[in-house]
Amino acid sequence: MFKLGIIGYPLGHSISAVIQKAGLESIGLEGCYDVMETPPEDLISRIKYIKANGYNGFNVTIPLKVPMSLFLDDIDDYANIAGCVNTVKVGDDKSFSGYNTDIYGFKKAIPAEIDLNGKNASILGTGGASRAAVVGLAERGVKEIDFYTRNIINSRQTLDYVRAKFPNVNFNVYQIQSIRSLAHTSIIVNATPIGMKGYMADQMPLERADLDKLNPETLVYDIVYNPVKTVLIQESQKRGLRTIGGLDMLIYQAERAIEIWTGKTPDTKVMKIAALEAL
Repeated sequence: MFKLGIIGYPLGHSISAVIQKAGLESIGLEGCYDVMETPPEDLISRIKYIKANGYNGFNVTIPLKVPMSLFLDDIDDYANIAGCVNTVKVGDDKSFSGYNTDIYGFKKAIPAEIDLNGKNASILGTGGASRAAVVGLAERGVKEIDFYTRNIINSRQTLDYVRAKFPNVNFNVYQIQSIRSLAHTSIIVNATPIGMKGYMADQMPLERADLDKLNPETLVYDIVYNPVKTVLIQESQKRGLRTIGGLDMLIYQAERAIEIWTGKTPDTKVMKIAALEAL
């Protein structure tokens, strides 16, 4: 039986177990997926527990995506570029191989017919979630990325990091409170938790007036998945804008994780239905 799980803190909101179990069932594998709340100070003891109890792999979520990197024996290109991991495969010898499937999920959720080559992108927030967006957008050919943040000083580390990793992309940072116009941008990505259930769920990271000024072709991508339709998604759709919700990214990153653990591709439709029933 496959033994999987997720570590992070807090995990009360997580629906990963529901999604992963549905994915495993879709490929005919029996397995468990344990939700293991792990504050940062308990990470070392949790790693010892995982190695001692026969786990085949596990997911990693906030606030452990960066510190987990210190305990890996091997790392894939995406995890290396992003500087954080969200999926770990445990080898027969108890070695840990780290992966970042968030980037895969972020990219796959953007329809292939959307042309971002040479375009401008705007990312709201400069936290860990923004890094997956940067990598995905850079691989789709975006040439300029504008970050909008509440604290420019605190965003310097992220800016220095992505500028070093992607020298061919032009990065700018602005105060989110003083947006003048986003009419020039082809895609807006909300990489903040604003709009999430239990965290400013009745708000959005932009003003309605900002949405009114957007080019009608602009794509609005909110990585928040609960609720399925955030205020930002609702208001964008009212204006006829094309939108992508965070649930697609969540499903696709889970799909990739199962492929890494098992070598088989699960049915994402089954996984999405399970997720919608759980939300």
